Amino acid sequence: MESVQYLAMIQAYTGIGIGLIIGLGALGACVGIGIMCASFLDGAARQPEMIPQLQTKVFLLLGLIDASFIIGVGLAMMFAFANPLLSVVG
Repeated sequence: MESVQYLAMIQAYTGIGIGLIIGLGALGACVGIGIMCASFLDGAARQPEMIPQLQTKVFLLLGLIDASFIIGVGLAMMFAFANPLLSVVG
């Protein structure tokens, strides 16, 4: 195969990988946030006096879950715009 074909294959597989990283990351973050918020509402309904302590922890964990997704998006954008695999073939 020519190097042009290798470059095209790398770009195609990188595009598929980027889609998987962003798609599965978003799915995991949404499911995690949904489960956590449902548990918060369940705990708040059982013990209303614990709402301030639970709310603080929920907001902290919301930020951590979103941060993991944003890190995945950052890695995907690195592969989209500065793919280190392309320099190996060229």
